[in-house]
Amino acid sequence: MKKATTLAAALAFILSAFPMHAQQNSSPAGNAGSSASSQTQKNIEAYLRNVYAFGPNVQLAAGPLKGTAVEGILETNIDVVIEGNKQTVKFYVSKDGKFLFRGDLSDMTKDPLAETRAQIQTNDAPSVGDKNAPVTLVEYSDFECPVCKKLHDVLRGVLPNYPGKVRLVFKDFPLEQLHPWARTAAIAGRCAYQQDPKAFWKIYDLIYDNQEIISAANAWTKLSDYAAQSGLNGETFKTCMASPEPGAAIEASRANGQVLEVNSTPTVFVNGRRMVGADQSLLEQYINYELAQQKLGKTQEK
Repeated sequence: MKKATTLAAALAFILSAFPMHAQQNSSPAGNAGSSASSQTQKNIEAYLRNVYAFGPNVQLAAGPLKGTAVEGILETNIDVVIEGNKQTVKFYVSKDGKFLFRGDLSDMTKDPLAETRAQIQTNDAPSVGDKNAPVTLVEYSDFECPVCKKLHDVLRGVLPNYPGKVRLVFKDFPLEQLHPWARTAAIAGRCAYQQDPKAFWKIYDLIYDNQEIISAANAWTKLSDYAAQSGLNGETFKTCMASPEPGAAIEASRANGQVLEVNSTPTVFVNGRRMVGADQSLLEQYINYELAQQKLGKTQEK
């Protein structure tokens, strides 16, 4: 498991840091679905294999080329699988097939965060804080993820500094291929939420506080114990854990994260602004910026 985790982390770093390069084969891309497009996909795959020395044990596939808002620039999703661990990353390619690059295309005439905010689904998700708070944090997390535990500890220290100003919403995003008991914990959290929304945050704290002593072998016992400590009815909790409903809710949460291109945990959206990881300084910077902007807007309205 440690080896697989290391490979996945290395892959995420490689693809996220990919710079602009000229491709070795400059066949034109043409329109999506054409023979030229198919050839460009093969060129991309061969190029990446060569750059990163991916052997036959690595599955790599460039998806169909699609148009973008920028003339002459197409986009494709690159799927890479190492020992069952999959990463999907968006790349851009020039229409003539010569240049491949990684980055973001931004339309400066639009609010850069409005589309993201519109895509985040917070209905039927655990939340704490004033629903009318000026700042909403939406956390996509995995209960077994060590960095998610770090974020939990950061939030525990930061949120009390913003009474009434910050609302936290939790979204399940278990990485089951890396973390064997993450889904079980997600189901436990969901069952706690269904029985008593306030109890979710008690079991949320208990899971992260005790993450190091939970394992795939003892997860059921530990989670049942934490449910009891959270004041939940034991029989109702166990019945829920064995039912399909919480699993369906978790899949819906994951699907929403995938729409937002969540590829690692934790990923937090601060009023739509993305933060990956558990950087306390960056989190406070985002919160303070949002509060300052809203205060400025109210001042200008007077």
